[in-house]
Amino acid sequence: MPTYDYVCEACDHEFELFQRITEDPIKKCPECSKSKLRRLFGTGAAVVFKGSGFYQTDYRSDSYKKGADAAKKKSESKSASKKSDSSSKSGDSTSKSKADSSSTKSSD
Repeated sequence: MPTYDYVCEACDHEFELFQRITEDPIKKCPECSKSKLRRLFGTGAAVVFKGSGFYQTDYRSDSYKKGADAAKKKSESKSASKKSDSSSKSGDSTSKSKADSSSTKSSD
């Protein structure tokens, strides 16, 4: 759930409120109780990682990303070569069937 920034236009009270994205903005100021509250635009709606428990090792290293890219390229080249092999094999089978039919005609 994001944190939103609010400001009251009547008393200039500013505060942050932790609420769901689907919730409507609040209208009533908690300080002066007037309905002049306005939600501010900005980075307040972003996810904020606070506290311990977020470590640098939680994220993939550059060497891991390079290895994953190399493996992806290798698998793509294998699938491309399999496609070209299957198309050349299908061409060979038609020429064999033509040769077989011509050999049966000559033996008759």
